[in-house]
Amino acid sequence: MAKSPNQKQKLLLLRQYLEQNTDEEHPVSTQELIKYLASQGVSAERKSIYDDMETLAAFGLDVERVRQGNASGWYLGERDFQLPELRLLVDSVQSSRFITHKKSLELIGKIEKLASAYQARGLRRQVWVKNRIKSMNESIYYLVDDLHTAIDADEKILFHYFRYDPQRRRQLRHGGDWYEVSPFALLWDNENYYLVGRDDKAGIIKHFRVDKITDLRRTGRTREGKELLRELDMSAYANAHFGMFSGEPVNVRLEFRNDLAGAVIDRFGADAILVPADEDHFTVTVPAAVTLPFFAWLCNFGDGVRILAPRSAADAMRRLLESILSRYPEKEGNP
Repeated sequence: MAKSPNQKQKLLLLRQYLEQNTDEEHPVSTQELIKYLASQGVSAERKSIYDDMETLAAFGLDVERVRQGNASGWYLGERDFQLPELRLLVDSVQSSRFITHKKSLELIGKIEKLASAYQARGLRRQVWVKNRIKSMNESIYYLVDDLHTAIDADEKILFHYFRYDPQRRRQLRHGGDWYEVSPFALLWDNENYYLVGRDDKAGIIKHFRVDKITDLRRTGRTREGKELLRELDMSAYANAHFGMFSGEPVNVRLEFRNDLAGAVIDRFGADAILVPADEDHFTVTVPAAVTLPFFAWLCNFGDGVRILAPRSAADAMRRLLESILSRYPEKEGNP
């Protein structure tokens, strides 16, 4: 029998078919494989399928053989990504605010291709993207890649930075002036990506929400401030800047109720030193930028926490609370 022009693709076709159409719950028979190959213009016999499966197994694929009555069935067992890992990836894409709805669905579609068609349907049933809070910046996916490229190339960058007005229109910050930055790293915090780098005009380290960056340009000029990068502890920097708002970190001593120890460890790590204060409270000293996001985090715990030092931080917290309280007068009706 003369071989068809597609005969050389036989092993590739078998591999693709196993990856897309089989798993432990859905083996495929030898006869089904022969029929599939015939539909692709490739002739095959039962014995050649057995030989092909041995070749694929020798190549590294986890080809499993099962008995189906008097015949054999085949499926692909171990894969690069197992189903629980794919679910984790899908969940991460769904929950990521910086990825837009459109890009989320595209990425989930690609993740599904790493599973069998049957497993992919299970993943698809779990997808819930439509009503999630997502970025409105469709270009962020490519911005992240461009920023990584600039960092790897040791290049300065230029960009505009914007915010939205109540009509959801972009308003450029700093009067539309270009930001000139030596990029150091990308950080993930509170479901958003942030660029950490040296503001070369100000000569200090700052951070920027990536989804608020636009008109990014690589300059071809070498980054500055590498001595700052060498001294920068990125984990400590992220912990100190709550909500990624700028501010100079200071050591803040806090008193917490004992039942809040888990929240403190989650925020500052297992190395945080918790010192018993009395039967019901402990104290901890941590570096933090004393800003509104820091105070907002403390407010999560109500009267279960208070600032002990520095006094300036405690006074700032009191002024904030008094300002908020003034917005809610005791008498009924409009203030």
